Amino acid sequence: MFSMVECYTDMGQIGQDYILQRYPMDKIDLDHVSQVIGYHPSYLEHFLKTQKFILYADGPLPYNYRNYLAIMAASRHQCGYLIELYEQEFLEQGGDRKWLEGLEYIPAKLRAIYTVNKILAHRPWLLTTDHIEALTKGRFCWTLAEVVHAIVILAHFHSLSSFVFSCGLTQELSHSMSSQSRRQSGIGTPGSRSPTEEVKSVDDLMARMRDLSSRNTKCSEAELSTRFKTVEMQAAELAAGTLQPVADPPPKMCQYVEDAAFKYVDFAKRGADMPTTFRVQDYSWDDHGYSLVNRLYNDVGYLLDAKFRAAYNLTYFTLAGRSNVDTSKFRRAIWNYIQCIYGIRHDDYDYGEVNQLLEKSLKMFIKTACCFPERITKKDYDSILRELQHSEKVHVNLMILEARNQAELLYALREIMRYMT
Repeated sequence: MFSMVECYTDMGQIGQDYILQRYPMDKIDLDHVSQVIGYHPSYLEHFLKTQKFILYADGPLPYNYRNYLAIMAASRHQCGYLIELYEQEFLEQGGDRKWLEGLEYIPAKLRAIYTVNKILAHRPWLLTTDHIEALTKGRFCWTLAEVVHAIVILAHFHSLSSFVFSCGLTQELSHSMSSQSRRQSGIGTPGSRSPTEEVKSVDDLMARMRDLSSRNTKCSEAELSTRFKTVEMQAAELAAGTLQPVADPPPKMCQYVEDAAFKYVDFAKRGADMPTTFRVQDYSWDDHGYSLVNRLYNDVGYLLDAKFRAAYNLTYFTLAGRSNVDTSKFRRAIWNYIQCIYGIRHDDYDYGEVNQLLEKSLKMFIKTACCFPERITKKDYDSILRELQHSEKVHVNLMILEARNQAELLYALREIMRYMT
């Protein structure tokens, strides 16, 4: 198996031995994803608890639906690693082998949620109450609890696909690298670096973080809005494979994909008749999403919240071998930039910090990992944050996973709330 990340055991972090010792009897916990997440044991605990809960604990959906939803979600990003893993789980849980022949062989009720899967994976802002109503009031008779359970699974595996590709945990990546010349026919590869681009060193980054932390000036609401729009438009101008021809899914997964041409489009270029910016002050995870998901799907909100916080707050106060480093500004810039790509604005945040802390190559990597993870190459991985330890790059990828996951859930839960009221 090709991987850009190896299981190091330095820096006080862990590798495969820890996982084997901690989870000796649980096969699903021993997959390659868990081994790499094992760099960060405090986060790993929350990840595994949440994944076990949504797939194997008591809940609204039958077990065969859960594993098949994981397959459907991973297929939107052509993530063969996850597809194969959960095809096996599906069969081991007693699933009907016929379902693995394609969407036309699954129950009509399960197939009915495919449109929601497609929208959440690529353009979550397009989800509306009409999609929720079609499931709950149509002939398929989904309960709201079932819809929420399904959405939690779909969002989990969309974002996990981003992590798998951004860490190189897929066999297909080595094949895609061998055909790199084909992809380079598009305009701008995600990992390419302009000769004139200034590469921020870690020392420079640390100086910028200290400078931002020491400032006491506050911007007006108008200026904060302008800075958000600037970063949003700059993100839309970054090439992340969006102009390249849409490739058909590989044969072994095409049976799970409908409308393969439906992909991410930049939120900033959505058009005047499309949804407005999602403002966290109007609908946030802490004040709205958390309580709603807990009400409709008991206890999952606690697990999701703990997992989000573990990724967001994770720090060892180190950076590229330097100690006593406060990375909170850097982590917040990454998180908020990821959600900006999906049209979500944190109203109290100064998006001017994004341009001061995130170099262009990192922004391109983040956009590709979130929106077109199947296009990630080793060159992309190597081009970002070159001075950082592998474990620190894994942490960046965990933030991509969780910020994207939360973005999808925010859009979906907001529409469910609107539908309920």
